[in-house]
Amino acid sequence: MSQKNRIAGGQIDRAKTLKFSFDGRSYAGHPGDTLASALLANGVRLMGRSFKYHRPRGALSAGSEEPNALVELRGGARQEPNTRATTVELFDGLLAKSQNRMGSLRFDLLAINDRLSNFLTAGFYYKTFMWPAAFWEKLYEPVIRKAAGLGSLSGKDDPDVYDKGFLHCDLLIIGAGPAGLAAALTAGRAGADVILADEDFSMGGRLNSETFAVGDRSGADWAAQTVAELASLSNVRLMPRTTIIGAFDHGTYGGLERVSDHLHSPDAGKPRQILWRIYAKRALLCAGATERPIAFDNNDRPGVMLGAALRTYANRFGAAADRRVAIFTNNDDGHRTARDLHAKGVRISAVVDVRPDAPLHPDYQVLRGAQVVDTRGRLGLSFIDVRQADGTMRVVECGALGVSGGWNPNVHLTCHQRGLPVWDDAIAAFVPGENLPVGMAVAGAANGVFTTAGALRSGAAGAVAALDLGQTPDLPQTEDAPVNITPFWYVKGCARAWLDQQNDVTVKDVKLSHQEGFRSVEHLKRYTTLGMATDQGKTSNMGGLAIMAELAGKTIPQVGTTIFRPPYTPTAIGAFAGRHRGQGFHPTRLTPSHKWAQEQGAVFVEVGNWMRAQWFPQPGETHWRQSVDREVLATRKSVGVCDVTTLGKIDVQGTDAAAFLNTIYCNGFAKLAVGKVRYGLMLREDGIAMDDGTAARLAEDHFVVTTTTANALPVYRHMEFVHQCLFPDLDVQLISTTEAWAQYAVAGPNSRKLLEKIVDQDISNAAFPFMACANITVCGGLRARLFRISFSGELAYEIAVPTMYGDALIRRIMAEGAEFGVTPYGTEALGVMRIEKGHATGNEINGTTTAQNLGMGRMVSTKKDSIGAVLSRREGLNRADDLRQVGIKPVDPAEKVPAGAHLMNAQGPVDAVHDQGYVTSACYSPNLGHHIALGFLKNGGNRIGEELRLVSPLTGVETRVEIVSPHFIDPEGERLRA
Repeated sequence: MSQKNRIAGGQIDRAKTLKFSFDGRSYAGHPGDTLASALLANGVRLMGRSFKYHRPRGALSAGSEEPNALVELRGGARQEPNTRATTVELFDGLLAKSQNRMGSLRFDLLAINDRLSNFLTAGFYYKTFMWPAAFWEKLYEPVIRKAAGLGSLSGKDDPDVYDKGFLHCDLLIIGAGPAGLAAALTAGRAGADVILADEDFSMGGRLNSETFAVGDRSGADWAAQTVAELASLSNVRLMPRTTIIGAFDHGTYGGLERVSDHLHSPDAGKPRQILWRIYAKRALLCAGATERPIAFDNNDRPGVMLGAALRTYANRFGAAADRRVAIFTNNDDGHRTARDLHAKGVRISAVVDVRPDAPLHPDYQVLRGAQVVDTRGRLGLSFIDVRQADGTMRVVECGALGVSGGWNPNVHLTCHQRGLPVWDDAIAAFVPGENLPVGMAVAGAANGVFTTAGALRSGAAGAVAALDLGQTPDLPQTEDAPVNITPFWYVKGCARAWLDQQNDVTVKDVKLSHQEGFRSVEHLKRYTTLGMATDQGKTSNMGGLAIMAELAGKTIPQVGTTIFRPPYTPTAIGAFAGRHRGQGFHPTRLTPSHKWAQEQGAVFVEVGNWMRAQWFPQPGETHWRQSVDREVLATRKSVGVCDVTTLGKIDVQGTDAAAFLNTIYCNGFAKLAVGKVRYGLMLREDGIAMDDGTAARLAEDHFVVTTTTANALPVYRHMEFVHQCLFPDLDVQLISTTEAWAQYAVAGPNSRKLLEKIVDQDISNAAFPFMACANITVCGGLRARLFRISFSGELAYEIAVPTMYGDALIRRIMAEGAEFGVTPYGTEALGVMRIEKGHATGNEINGTTTAQNLGMGRMVSTKKDSIGAVLSRREGLNRADDLRQVGIKPVDPAEKVPAGAHLMNAQGPVDAVHDQGYVTSACYSPNLGHHIALGFLKNGGNRIGEELRLVSPLTGVETRVEIVSPHFIDPEGERLRA
């Protein structure tokens, strides 16, 4: 706990000490540390093992691009594998453990793989596991499965909560470095709604890692002051610890906020992480750049790090990777690292610069035109071998080596919609191309502007352009040194120089890929696994592309890049799931009358995602049938009310709305009058019935389509597919409004009298006849919709109000209907009444039936084309003896008619060959005094009055039944037209 490599300065809080453990040993750090910075301060360089060869590895970087320092955090059910030590915010009591090892970290038994590296080269798995075939199941697969993966899961249920949220803004700024802060300040002062998101827990980006001034204060102080001003603006939302993981369609971005990852466990009621869906009018990418390494022999030893990472650990965290450091660079930025470390008392063993005209320094040696060719040290760096400009070799002692090979702009989000970056010779790197996601602009280092002054200017200008502000504000003066770089990717003649350090991909592997014909960047990636590690090649891809370009005799832009895909950094599956786990895995929707129904003692049933009232028991009722029979009889005698909000409701608007519905439905809708409702049947493309429902025309260009509860989503998807793919030129817009409207069916002889007490206009039979619809007002001015349609066969209406008034409306209906003995009824009574009336539902429209089967063959119009109409006329679907919907009642009124039972001839065998049909829906009819059913029967339309046997050999049922019309109640429809 000595923190032997802790040096002066930094932004950590030295007044408070935090204790943590790594691989069972206790260490100390401070608030503001990361796990990696605290380990380095304690002299710990060895942090993990590589994936394939199990070579010892330490931190390479100081950010989310880290390929090596992956650890398991916490313990028990909260154990979290594959977490970057470079981004883990230190907290008191943190438990961390190295991974991907057998035995201890220092003595990993699987390090034997490194001895077998000649047999485990790129593509070895493609060649080795092909033969003999019998070995795959018994040998290869078990061994591979046991060795696969990095960290381990606890196997226990995750006790934490993950959530999802939605945000909207005028301008989303991604990254809070100098460009992002300048942009946020400009837009925030202009009054725009701004979201500033940054993956770090401390906003400021590279300003927190540098020593130069911005205006009259240090860069870190300027960043802190700017963040404080932004926090004071009500129109600016600051989101630290938030990674924008993807750029999606229509200006939508995914943002992962790590709400509680920096705590031992989340506070009560708080989620661990929130996955935000951010809708932005414009976005400004200020994601900065990632430093790239240079490949040379054994460049993967613990202690070999990116130069800027060494500078970050020293300037921001007050930690040195070692007290004796060397630098290997091809650009001026490497010298900045050397100067900063030297100023903090770290000894600079040497600066090795490949450029012959590299700048000199009076206090330490600069080796011009030299190259680091190898390193020494068992579990950490001890010496480097340097080939000097004259070809002589020199050994330099050091415990850390900062490698600076230039910077790659973080273009990933610009490519998430298949945009391609373009090459910029001035910085020897790819920069964003022109094909950006809609509404996105790029500023700062992410756009190849590597000076601080340039980043400030481009960030402010980006905000001005995005919001059309007109003038760029005054900005503080700061460093503006030009980029000076000589491209240098790897040391020639190296044997084992590492490119992808997590997946153990070497320069030799890239050469082998080229030699064996895998020369496309996509083939290179998959053959060698270059860039397929958890860092997605952030520190390795450019080196591999440069080597492949050299071998192919092409330029790097000619070789190209692979496609970047979301998420930008690894994201927990729990964050994508959100609260959709356990009971929340199947989300429950409550109807607007749910609270009122609970108060009435309703019994509920799951209907898809909805909880619907099944029946409403009254005192003295001991069996559900008693409640259902009472509800049915009361409704048909006087008036009943049922919540039908769950029916799908789709608004269809546009000048071509009627033509669109005419295509969707098999019956005609083009000439439907405004103010009228029509029943419609929807067919699949193969002619099978998909769904039935109604379409109400509220205006010339406005329809409201209803669907069955179960098919609300499939029908909406189908309509969107037809619109977008089959008829994209039609002027029609679709939106699901199922949850927007609370809707109640009011049925029975007194339904009109009840609604006249609520509805503000005339709804007499003359003014509002059967199948009428209108936008109305209720209760003295509340907007509503009224449809005169009937599912029960009685005089009935469906009345809809905005969902927020749904609870109030049911209470008002019950109060006004008291004089008529209004009765609430649930789904069971609803089902009984629809069977009594012969209405088909999901039991009959089950994905196998046609319009002919349902007795609706004449609804398939021959005067127009519609989806499924042609195939519905296939000979096989229109046989004379095909199934037809019929009604079924027992010959003996005391017998039951079970659903699922099969119909057989009165005489003859009982087998599948002689099957005549089957029962789809069955119930007890309190109006008729016996059981009834709907079903399908061969040539059913011509067999009314025939007696058959109803059998179910599995359950031992055999009943004599009579085939009747499916319309048991009021077959002429006089009641519903009353």
